[in-house]
Amino acid sequence: MVEATFVVIGGGIAGVSCAEGIAFLAPEEPVILISASPTVKKVTNVRNLTKMLSRFDVEEQPGRKVFESCPNVTVVHDTVTHLDHENNNLTLSSGTVVKYGKLCVCTGARPKLIAPDNPHVLGIRDTDSVVEFQRRLSSSRRVVVVGNGGIATELVHETSNVQIVWVIKDKHISATFVDPGAAEFFQEKLNKKKDDDDSPVVKRMKFSVDRGATSASSGAALGPDWHANVRLSGLSTDDVTVEKCCEVSHVHEGDDEWPVYVELTNGKRVGCDLIVSATGVQPNVEPFGAAGARIADVDGGLIVDWAMRTTLPNIYAAGDVCSADWQKAPHWFQMRLWTQARHMGTYAAKAMVYDNQSEPFLQDFAFELFTHVTKLFGMKVVLLGLFNGQTLNDEYEILLRMTRGQEYVKLILKNGRLQGAVLIGDTDLEEMCENLILNQLDLTPFGEDLLNPDIDIEDYFD
Repeated sequence: MVEATFVVIGGGIAGVSCAEGIAFLAPEEPVILISASPTVKKVTNVRNLTKMLSRFDVEEQPGRKVFESCPNVTVVHDTVTHLDHENNNLTLSSGTVVKYGKLCVCTGARPKLIAPDNPHVLGIRDTDSVVEFQRRLSSSRRVVVVGNGGIATELVHETSNVQIVWVIKDKHISATFVDPGAAEFFQEKLNKKKDDDDSPVVKRMKFSVDRGATSASSGAALGPDWHANVRLSGLSTDDVTVEKCCEVSHVHEGDDEWPVYVELTNGKRVGCDLIVSATGVQPNVEPFGAAGARIADVDGGLIVDWAMRTTLPNIYAAGDVCSADWQKAPHWFQMRLWTQARHMGTYAAKAMVYDNQSEPFLQDFAFELFTHVTKLFGMKVVLLGLFNGQTLNDEYEILLRMTRGQEYVKLILKNGRLQGAVLIGDTDLEEMCENLILNQLDLTPFGEDLLNPDIDIEDYFD
């Protein structure tokens, strides 16, 4: 039996951030990080864009290297097979028993596959699956991509020399992050057209959203810019076909022409070499669910309270595996993103250490405002607050500014106060928008001048 005051399960962004946080806050206490992979994901090159928004890189490194400056952290390459929460014991696949004082579950989530037993269906979630996709793509003429989130969007944009059929259940592309207007803004890049003209501002509008309008739905995961050093190329020519408002109803065996066929709910039948399933994830909750941890009905995650505590004593959870079940701040909500995995892992470390010392603490400020920065179609995308009007019941106004090929700015306002923002391109508006959402200033006197390109609106709020 081995023993540690703190044990963290999972070598992804949440798990490593949690172990690093504990090592910083309690350097005298022993910590064990259990990782199913010999390499773990290390957050590097953190750049703070605002008080709450940051960009960072994620590198895969050997676990011992990541924690070589933390002598109290031991990395164990193994998996958990059994939890005895009454005695604070974990059993690993090697037979080793680990006794913990406080345990944090950061086991992430796995892709939901449309046909999990079909060898021609591949889920993209971690580095190994990207390598496998790259290998299989090199001999492919046509690939069907199913899903409409960030990974599906970047796959479609980054993949070359192959025919792509993009199957989405929504009316527009990239609906997880953007509205139909932003999707139209990206359409030119989807079609791989190039236009070097210096385009003027072509749209600057203010309008109200009608009640009842349809809004966008809201192993260790890949980090940001996961495709940066991966060449994704097939055997054919570039050609993207988007099948909207449909899903895959059946996957059929292939013939001499195509190895596999997909049947869509719109009646079409498409032959291809490979199907990429990017339709969401399923939290890896076992064996903790079987041990009695409460599971959320809405998303299948381990339910956690405001301090990242599960319903089992001395057990916490962070990242994709958990489901936030507390009274949330008005401008924050959970999405399974690497930014939130990092926030949750770091905060879980604080909660575990303070609980172990029986000291009071407050929830981190990171949970006051939803923030995320990513790249879509090669452009910087910043999402702040209720960026698609989430929880506002379609009762809000939109201010919109778009410059073709350069920027797309959408502000969500309710009762004259900023609730959320989508900033695409180098807008330099993220700090102003963050402050206006947090401060809830009445912006009614400024009207449409908030997005007037001839006015430096940030001067008003310095």
